[in-house]
Amino acid sequence: MDSTNTNEVAHDFPPFIRVYKDGRVERLLGTETIPPTTDPITGVQSKDITISQDSGVSARIYLPKITTNSTQKLPLLIYIHGGAFCIESPFSPHYHNHLNLIVYQANVVAVSIHYRRAPEHPLPIAYDDTWEAMQWAFSHKNSGGPEAWLNEHADFDRVFLAGDSAGATIAHNMVRRVGVDGLEGVKIVGIILVHPYFGNNEPSKFLDFIFPTSTGPDDHRIYPAGDSELSRLGCTKVLVFVAEKDGLNDRGKSYHEVLKKSGWDGTVEIVETEGEDHVFHLFNPNCDKADDLVKRMASFIKDN
Repeated sequence: MDSTNTNEVAHDFPPFIRVYKDGRVERLLGTETIPPTTDPITGVQSKDITISQDSGVSARIYLPKITTNSTQKLPLLIYIHGGAFCIESPFSPHYHNHLNLIVYQANVVAVSIHYRRAPEHPLPIAYDDTWEAMQWAFSHKNSGGPEAWLNEHADFDRVFLAGDSAGATIAHNMVRRVGVDGLEGVKIVGIILVHPYFGNNEPSKFLDFIFPTSTGPDDHRIYPAGDSELSRLGCTKVLVFVAEKDGLNDRGKSYHEVLKKSGWDGTVEIVETEGEDHVFHLFNPNCDKADDLVKRMASFIKDN
């Protein structure tokens, strides 16, 4: 076989992916993984589970340190990772460490979802996978599901969704679907959108490639501002984080404004971090501003 043919590039989207003419996909970032642990500092435990053998959808589940004989149920956090819909996973060091902190500070049970990624699985497959994973988690609402941590410790009247970047976009779409289609026996209180990927006003070759059925940069599945169903968002509280130097800043702010005016019967807050760029808190988790962001996420959950 001519090795030069196998190395010929068909699509190149740095810093995320490179696709070769033979169909091979090279992920340029976000490939490192670490195993689940019992964190020695926070006492947070984690383990990996498979949700669907057919699709390969899976998750890493987190449990905070439980007081002996405690029967108190804890809020449930559904977390959706970012990475331009095509890189990263719940098993990456960035996300594992981030979830440890959130679970510890907010005192929640968390399900961090691993959806199938583009381009092998183009959008909206990631949305469908996340919905499937949520339904799996919610099947534990009467304590009859397959996962003991959810049966014993999760309060399905206090459910939150959170995500960063592309994960924030998915989180919004999940709560929209809850509002439009309904959800029995589970109450989603709020969503936390960290530096949401709502695109920009320009056509995107990358978006066209990973989301071929999209109608463009204003498709409501990417940018919800023009969505006729926005007022039916299926939660009562929304917290949006934006970063001053993030190229996605403008659309994050406009989402906040449009949601306020949509007729939706809820409250939306926005927090802007000055002097920082996109998902800075994942790459520099020990800085004061990252600490502030995690504390604000935790207080949003604990105060509701």
